[in-house]
Amino acid sequence: MGSENLVTAVLGLNEAGRCLLTAAASTGLFTIKAVADLDQQKAEKAAKEHNCEAFTDYRQLVVQNQLDCLLVAAETHACEEQIKTAIRRKSHVLKTSPPARTFAEALEFVELAKAENVQFAVANPHRFCTGNLVARDLIAQGRLGHVFLIAASGFFCSADRPAWQIDPQVAGGGVLLHDCYRILDQILWDFPLPEQVYALKTNHAPDKQQRLCLTEDTAVVAMRFNDAFMGSLVASRNGQIQAERVCIEIHGKEGQLTIADSEVVLSCNGRQDQRWQYEESRQTLMERLLAAFAQSLRTPEQHPFPGTGVESLRNMAALESIYLSARTGFPEEPARILRMTGHPASAITGV
Repeated sequence: MGSENLVTAVLGLNEAGRCLLTAAASTGLFTIKAVADLDQQKAEKAAKEHNCEAFTDYRQLVVQNQLDCLLVAAETHACEEQIKTAIRRKSHVLKTSPPARTFAEALEFVELAKAENVQFAVANPHRFCTGNLVARDLIAQGRLGHVFLIAASGFFCSADRPAWQIDPQVAGGGVLLHDCYRILDQILWDFPLPEQVYALKTNHAPDKQQRLCLTEDTAVVAMRFNDAFMGSLVASRNGQIQAERVCIEIHGKEGQLTIADSEVVLSCNGRQDQRWQYEESRQTLMERLLAAFAQSLRTPEQHPFPGTGVESLRNMAALESIYLSARTGFPEEPARILRMTGHPASAITGV
């Protein structure tokens, strides 16, 4: 692939889709050929702003345009077939997280892309956040010593959520899949897949029968990485939360690392040693991500993209095991899912 701009289109103009669209235009590395949304007004407005064609039918956008890559922000249930059609038409696909509703669905995208010799990649903007990159470097340098505990939490506002997110068949999952994917991705980017996970989940429905028919809005997950290393994830989505709060604490024998929304703190010997503060918009992170994606398409061997579809299978295997554990009441092994599909965890590593 040469140095010319990549011809692209954006599928889905929700908040993430508009961010993708604006960021793609801002990088100067993409030519926006078309946009699509089920809301005609949204599609036409975006098309006018970016001088491109508007569609309200996702399939028509894919089959009527020859694209180098397709940027997908639409809900998976609304565009699953269009993603596969784009891949068969030799278009690379970058999808906002989560990459799919289930491990099996993610695996289908990944294996189809491999067969067609194109990329299926996942947009994880947090990987380009300065704080997370600083934390990753500190961990790699061994500044924490032996890590024995990860304590992660995520609290999210439930207001203005689309109705489909409460339907397990349509959404695939609730707060764990749609809000905590990035938290799990951050953990599994820096650390190996847990040997075992054990999960409890529920929601605010008034009776048990309703709770069984809706996606979870509250969950607690225990992770066992090995005999001397464990982790936890506590997540909730409710109307009392006004602003999203995400925190990951990593405890090692020589230090503690706290990764919060706008800062990273390294503490050693019980006192704060170093602090990194940062204020980066989602737009800025998405521009960095798209620049990296464009570079990976032009020179894949020299610049692999940090968020491949194959790599996302680790995250989806962990999530699949978490949901399975919540149903069975027993610990489950994420690596077993990968082994069963011919993708051993040892063969899937972060960039």
